Amino acid sequence: MSHNPVRQLKYFRQNLAQNKKPVGFLISAGCPFSIKNGSDEPLIPDVEGLTKLVSEKLDGESSYKKLLEELEKADKSKDNIEDVLSFLRALITVSHGGEVRGMNEANLLELEKKICLKISKLIDVEFPNDKTPYHQLVSWINSIDRVKPVHVFTTNYDLLMEKALENNGVPYFDGFVGSHRAFFDLRAVEEDLIPKHWTRLWKVHGSINWDKKYDNEVVRVSNPSEIESTLIYPSHLKYDESRKMPYLALMDQLSRFIKSGPSLLILSGYSFNDDHINDVVINALKANSTANVIALLHGELSKYEKAIKLAEKRHNLSLWAFDKAAIGTKIGKWEVPISKALEEDEVYQHSVETEALKVDDSSGAIKHTLELGDFIVLGKYLQSMIGKKEDEES
Repeated sequence: MSHNPVRQLKYFRQNLAQNKKPVGFLISAGCPFSIKNGSDEPLIPDVEGLTKLVSEKLDGESSYKKLLEELEKADKSKDNIEDVLSFLRALITVSHGGEVRGMNEANLLELEKKICLKISKLIDVEFPNDKTPYHQLVSWINSIDRVKPVHVFTTNYDLLMEKALENNGVPYFDGFVGSHRAFFDLRAVEEDLIPKHWTRLWKVHGSINWDKKYDNEVVRVSNPSEIESTLIYPSHLKYDESRKMPYLALMDQLSRFIKSGPSLLILSGYSFNDDHINDVVINALKANSTANVIALLHGELSKYEKAIKLAEKRHNLSLWAFDKAAIGTKIGKWEVPISKALEEDEVYQHSVETEALKVDDSSGAIKHTLELGDFIVLGKYLQSMIGKKEDEES
């Protein structure tokens, strides 16, 4: 079984070129990790790297050491800061009015605040330049006068997407209204009362510049350093926490987008490790057979067992890894039919030039890899499309 990457890339370009088609992106943890800072380190480390840095910052905290000990007793991983936070919040839930695992509610709440603040300081970073994939994505968004606005969903709680949008002068709406302590406007979110040329930015796991007021209302502030306890929701949320606003409204927005006619959602940097998001995506795809989700995966397809199981059951969920793809529930390697006509094919040449499609004939057999799963390559590909005339739009 094989899949023709040129045919799939033509479909990809046609859909991105249509200004009436609902197009969205889900930007996840692998995206900032792909960008290097001035010292050639990832702009933001992956979960394992972030966990290590937070642990180093809290090394002298006896309560943090106690938490990690209890985490190991419960057979949970201490190498994933999101698992650590989820476990901590589960303890907070049952600690009210007493102690749990040798820690009281006040200790646990203070520890949660310290962990979130350490995370906030580590990921509140600046771009190394204005030519990153974030800027290229925003430039592409701004290049077409769309009937349907572009939706950008992100599981990341950093401020990179906001900074890229503002650097390029692209208006956006993230659910909040105001300037000093912006409040969440549920009606504007659910009834889509924002101008169509505004990009929609939905931060489904919270943000380092979100704060909770004394009456539990969530607000967005201009400076994350002003917040005593930043509001971020990691993966593997408890049911009670998942019902909180604005988390519930933003997850509903993800489902609503996929259900909006012949929509296309492109996943980048996402590893399918968030079961809550997986459920929302799959259920929405079941409800709307005309929708399509394309997951651009970094590396070999075999790394993504959970994603493969989902794609084998859903015809409108596609996985595009470097070596293979799952399309229409069928898994196959990328294979380009060799012909003289193909060598002159515009999509083929464009994809090779932008490094989306790489060709290797060093072994004597021509091998193709599709590398849009690298956020750097995706940004370059989108940037190259700006200004190109598309004849495929119908």
